[in-house]
Amino acid sequence: MSPKAAFTEKRFIVTFVFVTSLFMLWGICHSMSDVLIRHFQKVLGLSKSQSALVPLSVFGAYFIMSIPAGIFMKRFGYKLGVLLGLSLFAGGCFLFIPAANAESFGMFRFALFIVGCGMATLETVAHPFAASLGDQRTSDQRVNFAQSFNAVGAIVGPAIGGYFMLRTGGGNESNNLDSVKILYPFLGAFILSIAIAFSFIKVPTLIDPHVSVAEIDLDAVNVDAAPNKKLYQHSHFVWAAIAQFFNVAAQAGTWSFFINYGNKVMGFTDEVAANYMSGFMAMMAIGRFVGTFLMKFIAPNKLLAAFAFGSIICCILVAQGWGWASYGALFMINFFFSIMFPTIFSLGLKNLGSHTQQASSFISMGVVGGACFPYFMGLIANHDIAQAYYLPIICYFVIFMFGFKLYKVKH
Repeated sequence: MSPKAAFTEKRFIVTFVFVTSLFMLWGICHSMSDVLIRHFQKVLGLSKSQSALVPLSVFGAYFIMSIPAGIFMKRFGYKLGVLLGLSLFAGGCFLFIPAANAESFGMFRFALFIVGCGMATLETVAHPFAASLGDQRTSDQRVNFAQSFNAVGAIVGPAIGGYFMLRTGGGNESNNLDSVKILYPFLGAFILSIAIAFSFIKVPTLIDPHVSVAEIDLDAVNVDAAPNKKLYQHSHFVWAAIAQFFNVAAQAGTWSFFINYGNKVMGFTDEVAANYMSGFMAMMAIGRFVGTFLMKFIAPNKLLAAFAFGSIICCILVAQGWGWASYGALFMINFFFSIMFPTIFSLGLKNLGSHTQQASSFISMGVVGGACFPYFMGLIANHDIAQAYYLPIICYFVIFMFGFKLYKVKH
């Protein structure tokens, strides 16, 4: 029998810490975008469906950038892939200055698109990077642990965004675009500092995916057990890409209208609703740490199916608009959502060997689900914000089926 797999190896620790920090960075930016939606509604006079163009700009970049990022990563390696992503990320943040000066929603969308290109590159690189830093049998735990800090970033993001963009009193920051001219360039400068620090890190040699299958333990090492198959013939990868599309669709819709739900159903001010969003994101962080622990005892696919079922029940409760009971269920959606993205990603990359980087690109492209779904939720939310939460049930059913049956690697 193979020895029990370690979480990672000593030689990978420094690299793993830096890779984990990347997850936190895009968590901050994604969750600040949800606050930005409400800010644009107020300052630029956008409707709910118009403001859904914000996630369209960010997540649409994933559809365009994921494959080029995967090609770049395969050609130049994980480290340069990370540096490319950080550079695009920072560049998009700096573009908020001319966009705010012009008071142009179109320019803001372009800036967000460049930010999205940076995040798409980082996500395409970071997930297989984290998975490769140790035994494949513990790759689900590593990716979920790293994603836990993405959730930490998602807690910080709304608090920062709410303070700068939705604050009432003490000035008129909530009524103009001056706040974004300060906030996003500062974030860009911080991202550049991370890029400079990461450029000095020496990445240890990773396992060669082209090693002979006969020489290795297929459960331990990510080597293609069916090397004669093309990537699209690996059914578990195809279903992972589909499940990720629906997963991010549900996430974007749920997050985009969280502040609106607090405002319309609970009667909160925008500032109070944004503050609650930090707690909402804290539930995701808790879920990921809990999920990482539970995966020591429960198969990742089974835990994924159970959490998807829990999300379906919560969506039904949220759609009723029953005050605090429904609001509590909305918080629990984020708890159950916690493990979905990293677990789908890691399950989809199992035993793909040299196809891994390309597969990561396509699974990252699934994030485009977040570009279109908020628009349809927005159309319903224009009439009834609570009932809009019936739509994500479709998404969670697909994820349930992936975790229940469709995840299996077929040799």
